Amino acid sequence: MSLWRFDAIGTRWEIETENSLSETVRARVSAVIDSFDRAWSRFRADSLVSSLARNGGEVPAPTGAVVMLDAYRELSDATGGAVNPLVGESLSALGYDAAVSLVAGARRPAPADWAGILSWSDTRLSVRSSTQIDVGALGKGRLVDLVLAELADLPGSVTVDAGGDIAVRGDEVRIGLEHPFDPAKAIGVVSIRDQALCASAINRRAWGDGLHHVLDARTGAPVRTWAATWAIAPDAMRADAVATALFFDGGPELAARWGVEWVRMSTAGLAERSPNCPAELFTAPGIRR
Repeated sequence: MSLWRFDAIGTRWEIETENSLSETVRARVSAVIDSFDRAWSRFRADSLVSSLARNGGEVPAPTGAVVMLDAYRELSDATGGAVNPLVGESLSALGYDAAVSLVAGARRPAPADWAGILSWSDTRLSVRSSTQIDVGALGKGRLVDLVLAELADLPGSVTVDAGGDIAVRGDEVRIGLEHPFDPAKAIGVVSIRDQALCASAINRRAWGDGLHHVLDARTGAPVRTWAATWAIAPDAMRADAVATALFFDGGPELAARWGVEWVRMSTAGLAERSPNCPAELFTAPGIRR
């Protein structure tokens, strides 16, 4: 097996293939990542979403905008508005801004009527007034899917891992579920084949006492009840989306509708999982087994 490691979109990537990737294939993968970043990154001044944040109005729709934002509508409905693609200004207010200042100000709830402010179609993406779009609830998973699709013509097994959002084609892969309070430990293990596993945790992208990237859009405050989530789905975008939704009421119900299996761990150290989740857990069970 061959392993290609590189950094992109603020995270470490590992792509494992049976044979080394040619420079041509690597360039294709890099182009896919750069195209996505130029569209959706709120950390780039030249991105489409940064342009909308400055000026409002309308831009050509990036490829896949409908797929992602339709999924956001389902996420928002399922969680009572806790997940919202206009949460970018809420994150910036707490210091997770374009400059990554990590200087927290006042909490800022995201607009509750986001679907009336943001509109999308196959051809256009627009906002009624300047506002900051953030697709972090499912964007990295979507990009993992795009990279895996770009490698569809490669023979043999492929694993794409973007900082813990993992998609596997071919051979079964056994993955540890990292303990959110001790990265040297795992709370369990799971094996996946031709599936994706995405994780989210409050110890990742954390920059102060109780400050981290998983916010309740209704309040602009970081979540407190759940410490980490893992979701298994046929594609990484839905796995990533459910991993976010599981921090809120309504997340397990959305997972059931989408056919996604999951594990989550509370800040008290108890774990729950979906009824048919294949993970083997080492930690104390919660109420949902």
